[in-house]
Amino acid sequence: MFFLAAPEGGETTHNPIIPVWQEIVVGGIAFIVLCFVLMKFVFPRMEQTFQARVDAIEGGIKRAEAAQAEANQLLEQYRAQLAEARTDAARIRDDARADAEGIRQDILAKAREESDRVIAAGKEQLQAERATIVRELRTEMGTIAVDLASKIVGESLADEARRKGTVDRFLNGLESTGAR
Repeated sequence: MFFLAAPEGGETTHNPIIPVWQEIVVGGIAFIVLCFVLMKFVFPRMEQTFQARVDAIEGGIKRAEAAQAEANQLLEQYRAQLAEARTDAARIRDDARADAEGIRQDILAKAREESDRVIAAGKEQLQAERATIVRELRTEMGTIAVDLASKIVGESLADEARRKGTVDRFLNGLESTGAR
């Protein structure tokens, strides 16, 4: 305990390890005042600042999440609209193809009808011309046959009824030999 003893000669020397009690009191009072000021004014202000930052960060995150959710919703909406547009386009293409096929079938049917009509008209015309030619040939053959028969028989076949009968018999004979 050598360091606690007072120095000789009445001088007080200060021990650097043990502080002076007045400094401890002044330091304690200053520490208490400092703690009071910090707790009363600084810490609440810091807490408000920290809370404002937390709110701003959390609000920013919430806004970002809301914006992300809205963007995802719009993306899904656009995808649905795109799918609907593709479906509509496919339906329109199919309708156009069906319409084109219907028009093609109508045109082909009309062409067949027109072709059949032209063929039927041609056949009718051919039959009419054939009938006319056959009639003309019969008349001409009849005249030639009568002239020939007149020359062979030597008598005139001028009588109309006899001539007509002779011509008819001749033509019937030709038809029966041509049919065989």
